[in-house]
Amino acid sequence: MRLGLHTGYWKAGPPAGAAEAVAWADAHGMDSVWTAEAYGSDAFTPLAWWGATTSRVRLGTGIAQLSARTPTATAMAALTLDHLSGGRFVLGLGASGPQVVEGWYGQPYARPLARTREFVAIVRDVLRREAPVTAPGPAYSLPLPADAPGATGQGKALRSTVHPLRADLPIHLAAQGPRNTALAAEIADGWLPAFLSPALDAEARALLEEGFAARSATLRPASEFEVCASVPLAVAGSIAEAVDLVRPHVALYAGGMGSASANFHRDAMARLGYAEALAEVSAHYAAGDRERAAAAVPEELVREIALVGTPADIAEQVARWERTCVTTLVVQTDPRALPALAPLLAAS
Repeated sequence: MRLGLHTGYWKAGPPAGAAEAVAWADAHGMDSVWTAEAYGSDAFTPLAWWGATTSRVRLGTGIAQLSARTPTATAMAALTLDHLSGGRFVLGLGASGPQVVEGWYGQPYARPLARTREFVAIVRDVLRREAPVTAPGPAYSLPLPADAPGATGQGKALRSTVHPLRADLPIHLAAQGPRNTALAAEIADGWLPAFLSPALDAEARALLEEGFAARSATLRPASEFEVCASVPLAVAGSIAEAVDLVRPHVALYAGGMGSASANFHRDAMARLGYAEALAEVSAHYAAGDRERAAAAVPEELVREIALVGTPADIAEQVARWERTCVTTLVVQTDPRALPALAPLLAAS
């Protein structure tokens, strides 16, 4: 199992120590670094900026949101970064949720799986550069039909002027629901799960196998499929102290990321048997009481989805993850702490 670093969402500005952590990860043999976007910083710009100081580590978007860009614009960014990094870019994509898609991007959220399938197909067509890119829709029509509102009828099917460095540039999908997970195994080169637990490994493997059964022979073989799981990490004098450090993070995702009726992060954690507790967390968060929301996060839940405690505790927990389908453990932690924590994980 390889190790990666997730630089996380920005708050008011760039995370302190992120540039240094990315350089450290590159110099010390970590597998990959990943960037995020929601409705603040974007995923591509920091990756290019920080990645310019690196030469070995893979550079991944974790995740680039489908509704933020058209499929062809996303493919352009991907092939550009792949050239600039010498073939080290990984395109991580995700549908996000209706709160962000409709509230921030002003796009409809309907049929996210079908849109994802169309989106990935177009990106692959751009990268293969076998012919001018066309797509029948319904979500993404290329060229735009002449009878579409505002269309001039002069749209022309085009082929990228730039020859991609890798026609098979890896595409990973962020997925938390069962159908999305199976879709990742069917059409992508990797899966980017969040709030996964070793306790759910058998379920995850079954969903991946379902997708592999429908996988095209034109894609990389299932044996090369990657699972890059983001896992929060906190070191403290005891498990209880470390759990308290992670609780606000879980409360944010359970209560603040998504609406009351649609929160895929909360749904993923609820599959571990904590639906009632997470409903309480969400209610406190919605009421503006983030302290009570964090306090309501069960310790047992944190211990399932995070690495927490003393170095000895974490070594034991990492061993449990090594028995799962996860191929890369992507740690989420304060970037400034990475030099002290990564050797601990590697030694585990």
